[in-house]
Amino acid sequence: AQLVESGGASVQAGVSLRLSCVGSGLPFTNFPMAWFRQAPGKDREFVAAISWNGGRTAYVESVKGRFTISRDNAQNTLYLQMNSLKPEDTAVYHCASWSTPYYGLSNSSQDYTYWGQGTRVTVSS
Repeated sequence: AQLVESGGASVQAGVSLRLSCVGSGLPFTNFPMAWFRQAPGKDREFVAAISWNGGRTAYVESVKGRFTISRDNAQNTLYLQMNSLKPEDTAVYHCASWSTPYYGLSNSSQDYTYWGQGTRVTVSS
């Protein structure tokens, strides 16, 4: 099983980016998925989660109203649309997936089995 992120870049504050995460090797369409991020010198932080069919989402307070998580199960792809980026959004962003079917979602990294290698987002002021 593999998750591969893309879309990270170095940008100015205020612009938008869309991150993608493509899964292969497992039926990720049955699993909740999420985005986490890790800024330099900080612990990994939950960003957003989505249920298996996209019907439920959750966000960390700091990105509500700016970020949108979505998924295209036909394409085995998870997205994170990031608008109005701020310097504090600078981090390596990782997508993650459960390994068993579950109809809810979770903001705990311990619930996620599969992780991508990450894509770097740098936001300058």
